[in-house]
Amino acid sequence: MPYVLIVEDDADTRAMLAALARTQQLSCDTAATLEEARTLVSTHTPDLVLCDLVLPDGNGMDLFDALPKRSHCEMVLTTGHASLETAIDALRRGATDYLVKPLNMQRLNSIFARVPRTTALHEEIAELRSELQRLGRFGRMLGSSPAMQAAYDAIGRVARTEASVLLTGESGTGKELAAQTVHDLSLRRRGPFLAVNCGAIAANLVESEMFGHDRGSFTGAERQHKGFFERADGGTLFLDEITEMPLESQVKLLRVLETGRITRLGSTREIDVDVRIVAATNRDPEAAMADGKLRPDLFHRINVFPIPLPSLRERGDDIPMLADAFLQQFNAESGRNLRFAPAAREALKTYAWPGNVRELRNFVQRASIFSDADVIDTLPPPIMDELSNLADSHEDRVTVPFGTPLEEVDRRLILGTLAQCGGVKAQAAEVLDVSLKTIYNRLAQLEDEADKPES
Repeated sequence: MPYVLIVEDDADTRAMLAALARTQQLSCDTAATLEEARTLVSTHTPDLVLCDLVLPDGNGMDLFDALPKRSHCEMVLTTGHASLETAIDALRRGATDYLVKPLNMQRLNSIFARVPRTTALHEEIAELRSELQRLGRFGRMLGSSPAMQAAYDAIGRVARTEASVLLTGESGTGKELAAQTVHDLSLRRRGPFLAVNCGAIAANLVESEMFGHDRGSFTGAERQHKGFFERADGGTLFLDEITEMPLESQVKLLRVLETGRITRLGSTREIDVDVRIVAATNRDPEAAMADGKLRPDLFHRINVFPIPLPSLRERGDDIPMLADAFLQQFNAESGRNLRFAPAAREALKTYAWPGNVRELRNFVQRASIFSDADVIDTLPPPIMDELSNLADSHEDRVTVPFGTPLEEVDRRLILGTLAQCGGVKAQAAEVLDVSLKTIYNRLAQLEDEADKPES
């Protein structure tokens, strides 16, 4: 039977919480002090700890140190002395939720109800992470560069908590995929995931779309409408381009985040909602606040756990990996067996990709449509121009670390020269002072090696 520990110094509240836990078929112990809680935790690791922040002998957050480092224990803090700073600190230290007194009974029931699923979900998520890492993926995200590994680490840390997340990065860096991954690796993964582009909703419809409306609440409201918050209940709501939401709507959004309740337009009845927020922007949040596009109080509420996503130009070898993955997708759709020529594949890394992953995907799709042969060796004008600029600036060196095998030196020299020559094999042969036939033979060898399955 799942085991819950209630840590609360008020006897009546402690008894009420324990009774509520037992109605959910949970085994339950209680403690009135931090010291009692530490003793109980040392003998039996709970599946859930519901702990008051202010205790007679210390701060509830100090109980984190008593929990086993690799346990799947969920920690929910409660307090009657709420502040944004303590909430953020608690969530960053690993609390999965933070409740303000008087406690919302629906939220409590929801927390207790999910405890029996927690261990099974943690095991399922651990298996999923292991499999994804084996495939060079993380959730729906692909890439093994140091920049992406840092993002994966942040996502992995925050996914199991209830903390709000703010994703930042240039347009096209994969913020929605990152948000979906946070959801997929969280305990909400069986709940809904809704993605909303705040900039795509007309200003006069934002509140209706977000919070819903009752019939007759405005001209044209012929029936009741559930907003995004109600539809995402029990799951995750991704708010993209949060800085494009009107300021007056940001005020109401902030209230929902603070209370966990929404009110439909045309109604006075409050509705409890259990929704996790992942927000995103391609703007600098500090600049957005200075420009009056983002309320500082809302920013601090959603910026509990910020995750910056790298641009594609910062991801190096991820570029050909992504290009191959996209090409496989389009091959599956078209029934073809296209592949990139080694020189073209290598040359993709020389382009800045201002549109990031979205631009790369579009390029691969166009290339797959226009390619008559099975090997794609023609690059679009922007990439050819970039290669030309690199050649003009004399950045034409191929560098290898000391101890690199001769075969790898040869490979880099040929592919690097081809990249500098824009894929023109005759020009590369002239630069390397070898015959054109040698270039073709060597490229054929490289393609054969690339096609060999890994042992």
